[in-house]
Amino acid sequence: MKGTFNRWKSSWSQGTSDTNGTSQGNYTDETEGNSTRNTVSSNYDDQSLPPVRLNGYLPSTKKRLLTPEMCDEIRTLMPTRIQLYTDWHLLYSLEQHGSSLQSLYHNVAPKNNSPLRVGYVLVIRDNKHGIFGAYCNEPFHPTSDRRYYGNGECFLWKMEKVPNVRIGNEKNHQDHMQGDDEKWQFRGYPYTGINEFAIYCQSNFLSMGAGDGHYGLWCDDNLLRGVSNPSLTYGNDVLSREGKKFHIVALEVWRVG
Repeated sequence: MKGTFNRWKSSWSQGTSDTNGTSQGNYTDETEGNSTRNTVSSNYDDQSLPPVRLNGYLPSTKKRLLTPEMCDEIRTLMPTRIQLYTDWHLLYSLEQHGSSLQSLYHNVAPKNNSPLRVGYVLVIRDNKHGIFGAYCNEPFHPTSDRRYYGNGECFLWKMEKVPNVRIGNEKNHQDHMQGDDEKWQFRGYPYTGINEFAIYCQSNFLSMGAGDGHYGLWCDDNLLRGVSNPSLTYGNDVLSREGKKFHIVALEVWRVG
């Protein structure tokens, strides 16, 4: 893919699920010692993959969180086999299906005719128009035995609008000139391998990432309030513009493939 892609120099082996559903993997940061920061940033102007088609929005849906351009950013961290899927299917929308975690679990559960190897993207908008979420290798579902699931393909992410900076052609002109438009800048937080707390869901909450007593991302059973803290699992920053505690204005779950 073309564009600016900055990644801290690291060696990361993708995790796999063991028989208990927990994830395994190894991570070594060659420049930061034992730092949990494993951040990927991108700012793409051109994509070599075919464009994404978003399926499932109703004509009446007002809060549409994703665009094909945003999908191009998010899929830079997905496994190659998932990146190649061009159809993304909306399984759950807070606006279209109501604010209920149980409805989310029901809607994202695989059907008999669902493809076997797909991915899932959680997208949240907060009260300050921040857009962030997660990618999962399997659908969200509550577990009765209090275990984590998911593997090293999972990651957290956030996206922000940044000015479109253009380079001046003449030496006497300003070196950098701000364009009239903005573009999305993606920041991803891949699985670090420090612990195996990829996904953890119960009937009254949904969460991803943990460590030191904090969840990387947590949503309540009404899908109205959430929490985001730095986590050892993903080495992430606080995802929401509101801070560690945020209000959920809109939420979607997409199946990739």
